[in-house]
Amino acid sequence: MSTPAIQWYPGHIAKAEQQLSRNLDKVDLVIEVRDARIPLATGHPHLDRWVKGKQHLLVINRRDMVTPAARQAWEQWFKARGQRTVWCDAKAGTGVKQVQQAAIRAGDQLNERRRNRGMRPRPVRALTLGFPNVGKSALINRLVKQKVVASARRAGVTRTLRWVRLGQDLDLLDAPGVLPPRLDDQEAALHLALCDDIGQAAYDGELVAQAFLERLIGLQVDVAAGVVLSAVEKRYGIPLTGDKVDLAIWVQRAAARHTSGDTARMAQRLLDDFRKSALGSIALELPA
Repeated sequence: MSTPAIQWYPGHIAKAEQQLSRNLDKVDLVIEVRDARIPLATGHPHLDRWVKGKQHLLVINRRDMVTPAARQAWEQWFKARGQRTVWCDAKAGTGVKQVQQAAIRAGDQLNERRRNRGMRPRPVRALTLGFPNVGKSALINRLVKQKVVASARRAGVTRTLRWVRLGQDLDLLDAPGVLPPRLDDQEAALHLALCDDIGQAAYDGELVAQAFLERLIGLQVDVAAGVVLSAVEKRYGIPLTGDKVDLAIWVQRAAARHTSGDTARMAQRLLDDFRKSALGSIALELPA
């Protein structure tokens, strides 16, 4: 099914990109954070411009929210393109040490070049970059081992750039989530909406919930995606299998059963259940 065009580019993001441009010259390393459920949709089209002349560390966050098979498939896909990935769960702390070690190794390479030029070593300056709500601030708090920046699982919490010192080896610049001014790929935009990586004002929750159900039905043929339709049916008590399931009617029936007929609340419940992995570990994107 198709949904109305999804677009979201609030003023604080435009301002953040201006600040980002002014600070890029101070940065040695770009730590790009993406969402494991949608690693393509959370890749910014301007990344090459920001990374140019700097080292790039790709961190895939929320590794716990996809199957091991999906993770392995993406690792191979990125490796084939010459891109090493570090996978983590910033909320639980899994893999965060590997992120820190990779950043420090990048700093060691930087300082080796500085020593060869007769310059004194210094901490590596790293920018954490990514779409809203992919877990950048949660990652920084884990790296620093205290809550130094605001973090929440919704888009738009970080609004200004801020430097954070991590020991003697690393200075981190926490930046607000960045989005392209226009979301031309509407399938990617839908994935951003499903994962709560853009503001809720950008889309119709009921239509996005129906599109999510359609996506689940399409993904069930790939075991790596982790979709188990019977788990969805068991949770809501409404069959989702069979020929030509009317998804709007499915939401209405589920709403009658769980939210006193309020389809908007039911749609939000369905999206929230996916976002907190109550429907299982589901990868919305897999390598072609």
